[in-house]
Amino acid sequence: MPREIITLQVGQCGNQIGAEFWNQLCSEHGIAKDGIFLGAESVGDRKDVFFYQADDQHYVPRALMLDLEPRVINSIQNSDQRQLYNHENIFLSPHGGGAGNNWASGYTQAENFQDEILDMIDREAEGSDSLEGFVLCHSIAGGTGSGMGSFILEALNERYSKQIVQAYSVFPNQTESSDVVVQPYNSILTLKRLMLQCDCVVALDNTALDRIAADRLHVDTPTFAQTNSLVSTVMAASTTTLRYPGYMNNDLVGLIASLIPTPKCHFLVTGYTPFSTTSENRTIVRKTTVLDVMRRLLQTKNIMISPEQTGKMLQGKFISILNIIQGDVEPTQVHKSLQRIRERKLANFIEWAPANMQVAISKQSPMTSTVNRVSGLMLANHTSIRGLFTRCMAQYEKLIRRKAFLDQYEQYNLFSDGLHEFHDSYNLLNDLAGEYKACESATYISA
Repeated sequence: MPREIITLQVGQCGNQIGAEFWNQLCSEHGIAKDGIFLGAESVGDRKDVFFYQADDQHYVPRALMLDLEPRVINSIQNSDQRQLYNHENIFLSPHGGGAGNNWASGYTQAENFQDEILDMIDREAEGSDSLEGFVLCHSIAGGTGSGMGSFILEALNERYSKQIVQAYSVFPNQTESSDVVVQPYNSILTLKRLMLQCDCVVALDNTALDRIAADRLHVDTPTFAQTNSLVSTVMAASTTTLRYPGYMNNDLVGLIASLIPTPKCHFLVTGYTPFSTTSENRTIVRKTTVLDVMRRLLQTKNIMISPEQTGKMLQGKFISILNIIQGDVEPTQVHKSLQRIRERKLANFIEWAPANMQVAISKQSPMTSTVNRVSGLMLANHTSIRGLFTRCMAQYEKLIRRKAFLDQYEQYNLFSDGLHEFHDSYNLLNDLAGEYKACESATYISA
């Protein structure tokens, strides 16, 4: 029996990524833009994990689209995908003014509209036969994705404590000056909820996404659409074993359980290869082998977080790795590739547990044609992710030291008694960065 997953798209970034994700899933499962299945017969997939069938047999995504300003959702409703979604699962704030890039505004508005939002979630959950969990797509830097996303995470934890909650969280670009001056405040407040209310967080760093778009896709100034396309590729690839099940990793809990040894360290990094690159209107195709793909997945240039130090490989240590290899692959090739990686010590693992490098072989969709014979996604728990946290904390410290822009938050009830919420969030994030640092020590378990 398929274990259903409900996707929650929150804010501008979450809905843009979500639209790309559903576009990709539809093409992989042979579903037209209006939800009609184009194939003559089943292709051995589990469409029911992410879709359900309406009375007229057309497929509808198990998705909720939530935003406080209408621009992105209106553009989706006016696109060729407008027939695909259940329009009862769309929430837009009546005033449509957005959250003004303020976490407190997004959180408070979500609280005010909670009856409507939670009713939509409950209705979708009750329509599932065997609900496994929720996937949240959002950004941590703005107002709606961070604030409303935080409120929804708390509500899910309270109402659906037995279900898995996974988040695909987009971190802001740390190298460019942002037009959202309170971005560090929003990030730190959202990270508290991701630490306490989430079972698994896939961190997607905009700094790295822009770098990959520039280096691998040869785009000088990447657009939102191009970086969102990278994120949706990762989301689709990370769910292939759920949608095209094999003998392992065919449900969400099985997928993430092996990657997260301690509940606190549940932030994952991703890598993907090969990205399709075009030059002078010509697609560049290279020979792909299982070893080549698995080796490239370990390289910094294919990983979607920006490391603190430059180098071919990530600094720090792997706690666990799951590679999802798609394509024409024999198990013996995987075994030989794993052996070669161990012999060459290409992956530096923690010392207090056995080297945990798993490989799941997944079928490629028969509905789509790919130029590469083999492609791969890496989901990994790696200690270098603490660099993302320390950068968030450093930017937060600069603002809080000067008490800059705090009046924008103090007008809301959550901050009426002082700045405890900020201090609590900062301390929790500092502890988490310390926990990932401690994981690098051989005495982590006995310490």
